[in-house]
Amino acid sequence: MSFWSPEQNQSPGGLDTHLSRILFLLLLIVAPSAQGVIQNPDACQVFQSDNGSSVNCYPPAKLPSSLPADTTYLSAEFLNLTQLPPNTLQGISNLQELHLSSNRLEKLSVKFLLPVPQLKVLDLTRNALTHLSSGLFQASAALHTLVLKENQLEVLEASWLHGLKALVHLDLSGNCLRTLPPGLLANFTDLRILDLGNNQLETLPPDLLRGPLKLERLHLEGNRLQALEEGLLAPQPNLHYLFLQDNQLATVAAGAFRGLKQLDMLDLSNNLLTGVPKGLWAYLGQPGAAQNMKDGFDISGNPWTCNQNLDDLYQWLVANKDKMFSPNDTRCAEPKAMKGQTLLAVATSHLKPKVGVETGVTAPKNTVPH
Repeated sequence: MSFWSPEQNQSPGGLDTHLSRILFLLLLIVAPSAQGVIQNPDACQVFQSDNGSSVNCYPPAKLPSSLPADTTYLSAEFLNLTQLPPNTLQGISNLQELHLSSNRLEKLSVKFLLPVPQLKVLDLTRNALTHLSSGLFQASAALHTLVLKENQLEVLEASWLHGLKALVHLDLSGNCLRTLPPGLLANFTDLRILDLGNNQLETLPPDLLRGPLKLERLHLEGNRLQALEEGLLAPQPNLHYLFLQDNQLATVAAGAFRGLKQLDMLDLSNNLLTGVPKGLWAYLGQPGAAQNMKDGFDISGNPWTCNQNLDDLYQWLVANKDKMFSPNDTRCAEPKAMKGQTLLAVATSHLKPKVGVETGVTAPKNTVPH
C-alpha cells in the first residue's frame, strides 16, 4: 500500500510511519476477529478507533456506496477503477487521507473533493490522468500532500492547482511533462518537497522556485535538462537535497549554487559535463558552511576532460573526498592520455606539486596535461 507524507521523505521517522502502516494492515489480515474489522473478504476492511474509522478496500472488495460517517482514512487501491462518481466522498466530511493509487482513473469531477474540506493527503499514484479539472481543489485549503506520480500528464496548468494553500509535498514524477507553466508554484509558500523527476523536461521556467520559502528537497532527475542556469536556485537558500542525475546537463552556470549553504546532498551523476566554470564549487562543502555537504555528492558518469580547466574542481574534490559517492565511476574521458583514470587520483596528483612548493620541497614535474 502507498502511504505518503512529507515526513517520510525527510527523516527516518517517516520510514517508521510507513512500516507501522504496513504492520497495521497485516494485523487486519491475520486477526479478522479484531474489534471493528469486517470479516467478509469481499468487503472493505474497517478499523474503528477514537480518532475515527480507517477503511481499506483491496481486491476482491468493491468500494461501497456509503462509508462510516466518521471515516478519516480511506484507501481504495488496485481496484481497476476508471472513474468515481462526484458524490463518492459525500457524508465523510472528516476524511483526512485518501489513497487511490494503482487504479485506472482517467479524470476526477470538479466536485469530487468538495465534501472533504479537511483532506490533508491525496495519493493518485499510477493512474491514467491526462489532466485535472480547474477548480478540483477549490475546497482543499488543508491539503498538504498531493501525489500525482506515474500518471499520463503531458502538460500542466497553474490553474489546476488553484485552491491549494497549505501544500508541503508535491509529487509530479513519472509523467510526460515537457514544459512547466510560469508561476506554477507562486502561491505555495510552505512547499518543502518538490518532485519533478522522470519527466521529459528540457528547460525550466526561470521563476519556478519563486514562491516557496522553505523548499528542502528538489527532484529533477531523469529529465532532459541541458543547462542549469544561474538564478534558478537562488530563491531557496534552505535547500538540503538537490537531485539532477540522469539528465543531459552540459553546462552549469558559475553562480548556480550561490547561497546554498544548507545543501546536504548534490547528485550530478550521469550527465554530459566535461568541465565546470571556475567558482562553481565555492559555495558548497566549505568549512563553516551550515551543513558542509554532510550527506555527500555524486559527479560520476560524466565525460570529464581532465586538464587545467578543472583546477577548481580538483581542489574542491580533494578537500571533500570523504563525501564523494562512486569515486571509481568518476573518470576522465579526455584527453586520450588520461582516459579511464579516476578524477580523484588525477586531482590528488595535480595538487601534490603545489603542496611541495608551499613547503619548500622540490616538486616533481606535473603530469596532468594542460
